[in-house]
Amino acid sequence: MVTGQVRVKLYKGNVTVIGRTSPYSLYDQDLVTFEEGAVAYDHRDAAGFIKLNALRLRVKAQRDKRIAK
Repeated sequence: MVTGQVRVKLYKGNVTVIGRTSPYSLYDQDLVTFEEGAVAYDHRDAAGFIKLNALRLRVKAQRDKRIAK
């Protein structure tokens, strides 16, 4: 479902989005804030993301170590 309004700024051949709204938006201020709230951010959630995101670097380091032998 795609509907809503987008506000843009036009300047010297450039287009910049300066705002957007939609009745079907998934954006929720309670989910994106790091402050206390109804759905407070849990810093433990970041640990799994960081570990998974760094997996490629750990695999490369292991491969490089095997190749160097």
